Amino acid sequence: MAAEDRLRTYRGKRDFERTREPAAEERADEGRPDEGREPSPGQDAGGRGGGRPRFVVQIHDARRMHFDFRLQVDDVLKSWSVPRGPSADPGDKRLAVPTEDHPLAYEDFEGVIPKGEYGGGTVIVWDRGTYEPLSHDRQGRPVDFAESLERGHATFRLHGTKLRGEYALTRFRGRDGEDHWLLVRKGAAHRAGHGSPDPRRARSVRTGRTLAQVAADGGAR
Repeated sequence: MAAEDRLRTYRGKRDFERTREPAAEERADEGRPDEGREPSPGQDAGGRGGGRPRFVVQIHDARRMHFDFRLQVDDVLKSWSVPRGPSADPGDKRLAVPTEDHPLAYEDFEGVIPKGEYGGGTVIVWDRGTYEPLSHDRQGRPVDFAESLERGHATFRLHGTKLRGEYALTRFRGRDGEDHWLLVRKGAAHRAGHGSPDPRRARSVRTGRTLAQVAADGGAR
């Protein structure tokens, strides 16, 4: 399915005359280095990582504060809303509610979505980097990542500034009858890693700003 078709729901929910969210596939930071961030492991000096697929975690102060977890799958960002955010503790099972696919350019989005627009509120880029697909079948053979998501269980290793290590997404049927997912860190706890931060004190890996600072700036930068 073409990205245009996958993004139909995304575009249908937004008025791009009002919101600065990306409508097209062009990267917001194409041709310039990222502000205020060090390259993650596995990335080149330009901030893009050797052909590996990308991930991003954004903190979104909307009607309810939450984290948006996004993985590049082919030409879109598959997206989940994680109310408590991802954790580096394997004992934490974090609910992840699937949302609409987003354009790849959304990795760079940081700013204020106008009140009255879908998802109105402030967004910062809390972490981002690359990931390695690790899914395999019972015989140990690699499974296409998109297929593993379709089957309902996908494993991957994150190479971010804050999140590093192996994670899994597993689908289950909720009490409401809808499909939900669990996002879980696999293996031993990573002592040097980051758990979920206090979202109001967390800083953007892109610009170093907090939610309050982005809101005060009106999302500029």
